[in-house]
Amino acid sequence: MRIILSSMLTTCWLFTVAANAWGQFSPVQGFPAEIKPIVEQRCVVCHGCYDAPCQLKLDAWPGLERGASKSKVYDGTRLRPAELTRLFEDAHSIEEWRSKGFYPVLDDNDPTQGTMFKMLQLKQDFPLPRKGRLPDTFDFSLDRDQSCPKPDEFSGYREQRPYQGMPFGFPGLDDERLDTLTRWLKAGAPGVSVPAVPDSERATVRNWEQFLNAPDNKTRLMSRYVYEHLFIGDLHFDTLEQPSGWYKLVRSRTPPGEPVDLIASRRPYDDPGVEHFYYRLQLRHMTRLAKRHMPYALNPARQARWTALFLEPDYSVDTLPGYGEKTTSNPFITFQQLPVDTRYRFMLDEAHFTIMAYIKGPVCRGQVALNVIDDHFWVAFVQPDQRDPDQQASFLASQADRMRLPQAKKSLLMTALRWRSYAKSQRRYLEARAEAIAKVVDADQIKLDMDLIWNGGAEQNENAALTVFRHFDSASVVKGFVGQQPKTMWVIDYSLLERIHYLLVADFDVYGAVGHQLESRLYMDFLRMEGEQGFLMLLPKADRDALRNYWYRGAESEARAYILSPRHGEFERESDIAFSSDDTKAELMGLFENHIPAADASRYAVTESSLLSLMEGPSSVFHYLPQTSFVQVLKPDGARETYTLLTNSAHSNIAQLFAEEERRLPEEDTLTVARGFIGAYPNMFFQITQGQLEAFAQAIQNLDSDDDYQRFLERYGERRTVPWFWKLSDDLYEEYRRAQPIEAGLFDLNRYENR
Repeated sequence: MRIILSSMLTTCWLFTVAANAWGQFSPVQGFPAEIKPIVEQRCVVCHGCYDAPCQLKLDAWPGLERGASKSKVYDGTRLRPAELTRLFEDAHSIEEWRSKGFYPVLDDNDPTQGTMFKMLQLKQDFPLPRKGRLPDTFDFSLDRDQSCPKPDEFSGYREQRPYQGMPFGFPGLDDERLDTLTRWLKAGAPGVSVPAVPDSERATVRNWEQFLNAPDNKTRLMSRYVYEHLFIGDLHFDTLEQPSGWYKLVRSRTPPGEPVDLIASRRPYDDPGVEHFYYRLQLRHMTRLAKRHMPYALNPARQARWTALFLEPDYSVDTLPGYGEKTTSNPFITFQQLPVDTRYRFMLDEAHFTIMAYIKGPVCRGQVALNVIDDHFWVAFVQPDQRDPDQQASFLASQADRMRLPQAKKSLLMTALRWRSYAKSQRRYLEARAEAIAKVVDADQIKLDMDLIWNGGAEQNENAALTVFRHFDSASVVKGFVGQQPKTMWVIDYSLLERIHYLLVADFDVYGAVGHQLESRLYMDFLRMEGEQGFLMLLPKADRDALRNYWYRGAESEARAYILSPRHGEFERESDIAFSSDDTKAELMGLFENHIPAADASRYAVTESSLLSLMEGPSSVFHYLPQTSFVQVLKPDGARETYTLLTNSAHSNIAQLFAEEERRLPEEDTLTVARGFIGAYPNMFFQITQGQLEAFAQAIQNLDSDDDYQRFLERYGERRTVPWFWKLSDDLYEEYRRAQPIEAGLFDLNRYENR
């Protein structure tokens, strides 16, 4: 009977996956209510997104049925693009996934022989020690080898890795959860139908699809622009009570009112392959993961805003742009007919989302991908203004060739050779831009002062000030200026913001060859420098070179020649800000804080004096700490409060791709303390009482060796092996969800330390 039931469930699943792949509101299968929290908080915390071990994605029930693969999505040795394996997009049946190399982790004939069942049982047979660090035979490195045993290979895995059952490197499930999960697996791991979408939500989706698919050219060009910027987002209706879930903006061969026939292109600007297609909202039943969750609200106010930006201005779209390979990846050509001010304001309205797409998108993973940015910097934006040449479509189109971005088909050899070519093109663009700005300044008497900086406008938009943290091999972006004044700051205008998006979001191919990925990283050097240049221009002219030299100490000769070249395109006019101190950099950052109301970042403000003392200056003691730590403070009244400790690692420069450790300057490290949660990949949990706060902070300041840190960890830290690890993990996630219900998602524990 069990075998028959399992077979029936599998057949049912094949039908529902096909319906979901092509449908919009078709009945789909999800985890049963009693199973869902177990899978999410014990399995998905490692098995989610592109870097799920063995591509076993458990953030949706169809991912479990799809199974696992021995191929990696992230592969730094890949010389040719890999086959696409995006769940819900690149295959729509078990047979198709099997043809792509995926193998089952469930066994329809005997569920107890399934790999998932055996992995859980292995942990019970060989539990981890209940304290101390795990031996070095446990490899927790980001690019570790993955064994990914197929069902007929499991006996060898068990013999060679007896202590590597699931959850890998953490305590096993408690008896109650294990019993619930194993009974479900023995029954064939059946899914259940998710609740039907309410009529009011269907009507809202229909309204948006009608809006995006109006037949006039202005709407069609607007929708293409919107799609190429929001395709990665999690769209939701914040005016509805209890919406069904999160939507993806997709291209479909079928119009609104019919099931979605998904166009699964490699990049959002790729030729759709059909003459007529439509922009649709497709509901995705997937677990929210902090590392990829990018919420974007759709509501009547948003629709009115887009109407005012894109449709009401007096301009015409005579001919819609095509999808030619040479131009479609260049937004300055594709969208030349859209007013630049419209494009810029669209991106500024949700600038946090725009930058977050780069931070949380597939590009931002791993040390080499992220050592192109400093560990802590602030971001502000140029005020939208038609007088700025970067907001003139004709100027940007004329410079399109000089602003060309790396193409995905470049080889590894070309990556090394093209750096000089990109440097030359970027320099010529900056020279042309400087010349154009000079003409505008002379004609309109524009001053180089804080009036050039967007302060959020009359509505005090909280996207006007952002902070980016790099955590060695991951990164985060938050609203407001968080922490102490950083080493660097970026000031971004329209063209720079657009190029960052197309380089690192729209054009980045996580399945691409290593040449494409390295070239994208190298090109980002120029965009970072351009952002820094926007900040330097507001400093006194006499102070710019010294600060720039400080930022790029020890950089390689080619990079220094580019950075310090007198032909770099720097606008050489004196700043119009009247500085009153010798530390003009600190003074200017203070002016930014005062100029932008949202800069205060009150959500993350720390009031505890002992924790504030940790941010008073640089110190070499901070390098002993993990990159990202959550500190849960237990108060006498039973309440709890959590802080995030962020170690900001200092470098002599970040103008080089490799040899990062050789450029480390631990004596210049800083520590940022923020109330609440920052970061999707915690490296360590600490749990202390309110009365221990001062001693905890003092112990950090007294760190002087690895042995000191081990004693510190023994007293305050929670290693992977402690029996209460999962209870603490659950509590922290629940606190995050209560504090930030829209933004919160499950933390990823793949980077949790074993020290």
